[in-house]
Amino acid sequence: MDDEARWNAVLERDAAHARAFVYAVRTTGIYCVPTCPSRRPKRANVEFFASPSNARDAGYRACLRCAPDAGHGAEVEFIASVCAFIAASERPPSLEAMAKHAGVSASHLHRTFKAQTGQTPREFAADVRSARVRALLQQGRSVTEALYEAGYGSASRFYSESGATLGMTPSRYRNGGKGVEIRSTVAETALGHALVAATEVGVCAVALGDDAAVLVSQLRARFPRATFVATDDTFEAWVARVVLAIEGTAAPSTLPLDIRGTAFQHRVWRALSALPRGTTISYADLAAAIGRPSAARAVAAACAANELAIVVPCHRVVRSDGSLSGYRWGLERKRALLERERRDR
Repeated sequence: MDDEARWNAVLERDAAHARAFVYAVRTTGIYCVPTCPSRRPKRANVEFFASPSNARDAGYRACLRCAPDAGHGAEVEFIASVCAFIAASERPPSLEAMAKHAGVSASHLHRTFKAQTGQTPREFAADVRSARVRALLQQGRSVTEALYEAGYGSASRFYSESGATLGMTPSRYRNGGKGVEIRSTVAETALGHALVAATEVGVCAVALGDDAAVLVSQLRARFPRATFVATDDTFEAWVARVVLAIEGTAAPSTLPLDIRGTAFQHRVWRALSALPRGTTISYADLAAAIGRPSAARAVAAACAANELAIVVPCHRVVRSDGSLSGYRWGLERKRALLERERRDR
């Protein structure tokens, strides 16, 4: 989750992220969980931490109302230790090696890790490796250097995974999109500005906002060395389908996509895309739908990472009680989208 998504979770007291992070208030010196019932502070006074221990290290003390340290006991510390071991390993360690490090059986590690994180240890290790190679490519390393230093045993394995991980060739990702041609436009819709962008592979961004210049700036920051070219008829047809979907009169499910993400994120996004228009699903039910009933928090994080508003319909995910949860493009837009879809169903 980025800080915008965390702040939305705080504003909404989002139970799906109840223990995903803590927020601290500079003016009071106190840290809380997102669901804390206390009055919401000003955004300028808030900073976020991955865990209570991080907040304590920064000099904050625990809130007495929401008890943010509860639930972050020995089991969570155990998982954190395994995660650190995986991250420090040159290559993804075997399950047996992880279990030996933790001093538990392999079956206990697998079961506990999956319950706490929503991923198996192997999947987490794969995500660590993917993140490592992305960072190395962005630092300017050659593809060969990056893939071996990140822990890939062979170039063929890396290239077989790079499309889903990077959304473009490794060298182009390393160079900030250099060599990639992107077409983009900002359209006026009933929900404000909608930026649509696409590579030769497919649509790579759909963002909603009130300021067109900000949307364009954010896109260019994602692809600082890409070449932005004039639109063509094919791209304009894609834009029209996105706008129709925003207006509630069509579904963009057949659009070609160029989207980056982890294997887990792609699984969540595919499940979201299969949801019928006019329906909603809770984080818990979505987690169960992809075979990960204990991964509601990880599902919420995957929704927050979605770069394709409307196309990947994360606006259809709600809390277990049916109320609206955070939405990176604004809760009012989420409410409007759902109302239109229900009306036109």
